[in-house]
Amino acid sequence: MSAHLHTALSLAAHGVPTLPLRAGKVPFGNCPACAKNTCGGRPAMKTPGPCTCPHPCHGWAAATTDPRVINSTPWARAWREAAGVAYHPGGAGLTVVDLDNAEAIAWARASLPATRTVPTTRGEHWLYRGAMQSANAVRPAVDIKSSMQYARWLGPGTGTMAALPDTVRALTVKEPAAVRPVAVTVHAPVGGGACPHRTPTYLDRGLAMAEQRITEAREAVHATVYRTFLAVLSTHGRCGCLTEAHTARLFTAAQAKGESPRHCTDAWTNALTKLGL
Repeated sequence: MSAHLHTALSLAAHGVPTLPLRAGKVPFGNCPACAKNTCGGRPAMKTPGPCTCPHPCHGWAAATTDPRVINSTPWARAWREAAGVAYHPGGAGLTVVDLDNAEAIAWARASLPATRTVPTTRGEHWLYRGAMQSANAVRPAVDIKSSMQYARWLGPGTGTMAALPDTVRALTVKEPAAVRPVAVTVHAPVGGGACPHRTPTYLDRGLAMAEQRITEAREAVHATVYRTFLAVLSTHGRCGCLTEAHTARLFTAAQAKGESPRHCTDAWTNALTKLGL
């Protein structure tokens, strides 16, 4: 048994879906029946397909914990030629923050909770418990490897694995290009009866805090804007406090951070829908 096959079987025994990697740190190519995805693809792929090919085709989607498949004859040639072992982090309920240089590592140490780390050729893998959407280049020299992605197995690493933080999830939220503020009019929800918050000090303080939260956002601005709109509406959306002048303040703050008028309107509408207003 080769060392790579032994590693793969050990990972599978611990519930980590695995597959062989060829030279160049990439999966083996598809067999003729699966070439150019003519087979329709695996059931686990983004567009589910009917493929049940016994070979390690379709990259991460072939990763498995079944020792019979890993040790099967169709996989044997791949293991004989394998230059490494990969695993599917999302399939194991994990997320890998792939840091490719010293600057990226310094950013992670300053911005992310400590967790298990694995040294790589150029940097480090930071492993968190919890799966999420994968994305490349979420920051300079930072990739997210989780669902529908593979990562090289480079050893168990050191440290205690932490739960996946919202800070990492927010990295995949795309920010729109900066635009000049544009006046946008949206209707504030109309409440009924006496308003318990219609005191200028209370409402102004809440709006000032909301503006500050948006203004101080350094990453995932669109997600921050939506969450801020949701918080404001959950407090003032049903009682009639908000006026169009108040919503204009929030939109102005959001556009100053680069949000487009359309994104502002969408975030406001989605928050109203979420709260049933």
